[in-house]
Amino acid sequence: MDSLIREINFIGQPITNYQSPITTIFFGGGTPSLLSGPQLASVMDALRAAFAFSPDLEATIEANPGTTSPEFLRHIREAGINRISFGVQSANPEELRTLERSHNFFDVINSIKWARQAGFRNLNLDLIYGLPEQTLASWKSTLQRVADLHPEHISAYALTLEHGTPFGRWSQRGLLPLPDPDLAADMYEFAEEFLGANGYVHYEISNWAIDRRPMTEDRLPQSPVFRLPSHACRHNLQYWRSLPYLGLGAGAHGYAGGYRYSNVLRIKTYIERFSNLQLPISNYQFPLTPAVVNHHRQTERDDMNEYMLNNLRLLIEGVSAADFKSRFGRELTEVYPREIEELTQNGLLEKKISEVSGSEVYRLTKRGRLLGNQVFVRFV
Repeated sequence: MDSLIREINFIGQPITNYQSPITTIFFGGGTPSLLSGPQLASVMDALRAAFAFSPDLEATIEANPGTTSPEFLRHIREAGINRISFGVQSANPEELRTLERSHNFFDVINSIKWARQAGFRNLNLDLIYGLPEQTLASWKSTLQRVADLHPEHISAYALTLEHGTPFGRWSQRGLLPLPDPDLAADMYEFAEEFLGANGYVHYEISNWAIDRRPMTEDRLPQSPVFRLPSHACRHNLQYWRSLPYLGLGAGAHGYAGGYRYSNVLRIKTYIERFSNLQLPISNYQFPLTPAVVNHHRQTERDDMNEYMLNNLRLLIEGVSAADFKSRFGRELTEVYPREIEELTQNGLLEKKISEVSGSEVYRLTKRGRLLGNQVFVRFV
């Protein structure tokens, strides 16, 4: 914790000239809810001292159901954290065992009850589908039980068998059946239909949110293109809009000052980097710190490709031709003429005209959402 606070103070020094107010904070994991309330409060205090906070700051913490108590939730709410993302994953006991999760659905119910009692009015429940031996019926049951808890936000991600993970190793050894891609597609389509019928707006490929804002209220920074739901995750919108964010802590990633960078993963090394710091901070160019082990100076083409990859995930906003030109000084269809033409002809992209700006907007079609990788690979 001391090293994290040193890093916060380091990057918040006046020499970095970082003066934009912080609009979102996200305590990711690992499992940050394993920290104590006072520890998290000390981090919030350090951030508050180092940076200016936006008046409508969104501060999220990831938490596993069963790792939170009423006292902990009250403490972090008082510290300024106002959003929780609970890693529910499934309501099915067998599926939770497959995922090696220690909680059950009663823990989920209690965690949400205690969060509401502590004053949280913005909760996300994170789900996984496409699990080995998962059925469509069990997925429907999970969605129903989650919707009955009335969270403001729901995330649903397909299981990916990544190299080096336990699931990846078990699958390679034949110890775990591969997820059925057709069944996973059916699960995704059901989630779209079910969550839409229950008042959730599908604003990003894997994310749904409630919109409780009257038409005259402006609680969320709006795209010039289409209206977003009031409880869309503002922190993730920063990623998906290819806007800067700072990564702090062991293993953190960031994008700021024209750099993509990552911090050292090993906690002992991370601590040593700040314990043994001797060089003046003027030796470091923002946003780089002693914790950074990898960094890449972005080219214009890097930024344009990532803009396409990220913004196409946004189902309401999509890619605005006007915004693209504003950022890069070039016409979208001049930079990606073949990609846009072929993806549109293949029914993966659609062109709309914004009623607000009159700009062309390209968005994934329903088919494009199911075959998103075929779209994204064109911009890698």
